[in-house]
Amino acid sequence: MTATLSTADGPGVRNWLGRLARAGGPAYRAALALPVAAGALLLPQAWLIAHALHQTIVERAAIQSLALPLLFLGLVLGLRIALGIAGEILAARAAEAVKARVRSSLISGVLGRSPTWTAARSSGAIAGSIVEHIEAIDGYLTRYLPAMAQAALLPLAFAAVMLPIDWMVALLLLVAAPLIPLFMALAGWGAEAASRRQAAALSRLGGHFADRLRGITTLKLFGRAAAETEAVGQASEDLRVRTMRVMRIAFLSSAVLEFFAALGVAGIALYVGLTFLGLVDLRGRPLTLEAGLFCLLMAPDVFQPLRLLAAHYHDRAAAKAAAAEIAAIHGELPSPAKAQPIAPPAPLRPEPAPGVILASVSVATPTGRPVLTDADLAVAAGEHIAVLGASGSGKSTLLEAIAGLRPHTGLMQIGGEDLAEIEPGRLLRRIGMLGQRPTIFAGSLADNIRLGRPGACPTAVRRAAQRARVTDFLAGLPDGLDTELGEGGAGLSGGEIQRVALARLYLLDRGLLLLDEPTAHLDPMTESSVLEGICEFARGRTLIVATHSAAVAARMDRCVRIAGGRLLPTPRPASAPARERGVA
Repeated sequence: MTATLSTADGPGVRNWLGRLARAGGPAYRAALALPVAAGALLLPQAWLIAHALHQTIVERAAIQSLALPLLFLGLVLGLRIALGIAGEILAARAAEAVKARVRSSLISGVLGRSPTWTAARSSGAIAGSIVEHIEAIDGYLTRYLPAMAQAALLPLAFAAVMLPIDWMVALLLLVAAPLIPLFMALAGWGAEAASRRQAAALSRLGGHFADRLRGITTLKLFGRAAAETEAVGQASEDLRVRTMRVMRIAFLSSAVLEFFAALGVAGIALYVGLTFLGLVDLRGRPLTLEAGLFCLLMAPDVFQPLRLLAAHYHDRAAAKAAAAEIAAIHGELPSPAKAQPIAPPAPLRPEPAPGVILASVSVATPTGRPVLTDADLAVAAGEHIAVLGASGSGKSTLLEAIAGLRPHTGLMQIGGEDLAEIEPGRLLRRIGMLGQRPTIFAGSLADNIRLGRPGACPTAVRRAAQRARVTDFLAGLPDGLDTELGEGGAGLSGGEIQRVALARLYLLDRGLLLLDEPTAHLDPMTESSVLEGICEFARGRTLIVATHSAAVAARMDRCVRIAGGRLLPTPRPASAPARERGVA
C-alpha cells in the first residue's frame, strides 16, 4: 500500500515522515522516551555535585559524610549512561525495521508496475531511491527525532525547576533559549533547499552511471570510453560540490547556534558571579553557594538539548529532500506500515486453455504514438495463430497488451472475462509469455530453467530442457545442466538463450502461451526441431506467436498480419507443411 503524493506537497512529505516515526511502534516510542529520562537525571546530578561542594567548602563537612551523596551521584551517572545507550540501540533497531518495510513497499511497487513504467525511468535513479534515499531517513529517525523530543521538554522543565531557586536565571534562560530554534529554522530553510538539490544530483549520477555501465561494450566499440569517463567524473564533481554546500550550511549554522548558547551560559555565569560579589542584588535573600553552583551547572545543560537538535537539524532536511525525490521518481511515497504475514503460496494449478477476444482495441506507446487502432481478433480456446508484420509494426506490443503489460482501450477478454477485471494472481496462472530478450541470471543452467517453477524436481527440469532442445548443446558445456552461466547469459549464444527461456516456459505449464519470435537466432534445422517441441507442448493450449518465420507461421492454424495499425487476416505461408493436430 502506498500514499499518493505530489512532489511539491510539503505537508504530505512531513506527514509521511511522521508516519515513519509512528510505524516504529512501542520500541521506537521507548527510544524517544529514554533520552528524555536520561536528560531529566541532569537535575539530581547537578544538585548532588552542588550539594557536595557546598558541604565541603561552606559547611566544612568531613569527607566521610559525603560518601552517600557521592554514591548516589555515581548511580545517577551510571543510569544516565545506560539509558542513553539503550535509547540509541532501540532507535537504531526501530529505524532499520522501518527502512526495511519502506524498501519492501517500494520494491513491491516497482515489481507491480508495467514494463513501460520502468523502461521510461533510469534504472540507476530507481535503485538510488530504494538504497540511498531510503538510507537518508536513518538520521531523521535515530538522531533528529530523539533530539527533538529532548529539546521540546527538557529546557522548559529545567527553567521551571530553576524558577523558585532564582527567577533571574530562569528569565535569562527563557530569553536566550528561543533564539536557538529561531536561527535553527532560518538555517534549516537553506539546508533543506541544498539537500533537495543534492538528492536530485545523486539520482542523476546514479542513473548516469548505471546507463553507462550497461552500455559499456557499445561505448568501447565506438571509442567513447574517454569521453564518458570524463562525463562521469564531471557528474561526480557536481555531486561533491553540492554535498559540500550542504555541509557548509550545516557547519555555519552550528557555529552560529553555539555562539548564542555560549552567550546564554556566559550571561548566567556573569549574573551569578556579580551576585556573589554583591554588585547585583535582585534576590530577596542571599544566593548560597549550593544554589549558585546548581544554576551554573544547569545552564549548559539547558542549552544542550537545543544544541543537539541544531546539530541534527540537517538530518531532517536530508530526509525531506530524499522523500521528495522518492515521490518524484515513483509518483507516490511508500507505506511504512508493517506488512502482514505472507501465507505460504498455494500450488499454482494452470487454468484451462482460454479464448482471447479483442474488439476495437487500440494501443499506443508511452509517448502517445498509435501502434494498434481498432484491432479486432477472436482466438478460440486451444487455437494456434501467428501474428505477422514488418519490424516495428506492433507484434510485440500486441502480445504485451494481451498479457496486461500495456494499457489499452477497447474490449479485451481472456476466457470470457474482461482483462482489467482479472485478479493479477489468476492472470499469472493463465498466461505464459516469452519475450524477444529473455533474462538469464548468474547461476547454473538448471537454476535458470527452474525459475519457471522453483520447486521443480531435476527430472522435470531435464524433461523441459529436452523439449526445448537445450540438451542439444549440453555436450559443449563443462558441467551440463549444472554449468554456471554469467549475468545476461554470458557463455551462451542468442539461440541457446532463447531455448533456455523456452524450457523455463515449459515448466510454467500455462493455458495461454504468448511467444515473441521464439525461433529467432536459430538455423533452419534447429528451428524445425525447436518448433516441434513448441507444437508438442502447445497441444491443447491457446498459442499466439509473433514471428517473421514462414516455417513457424505455416505450423499455425491461421495467420493475421499487422499493417497500418490494424489486424488483417492473411494466408498461411506454404513454405512448410501444415501440422496435423486436433484443436481442443
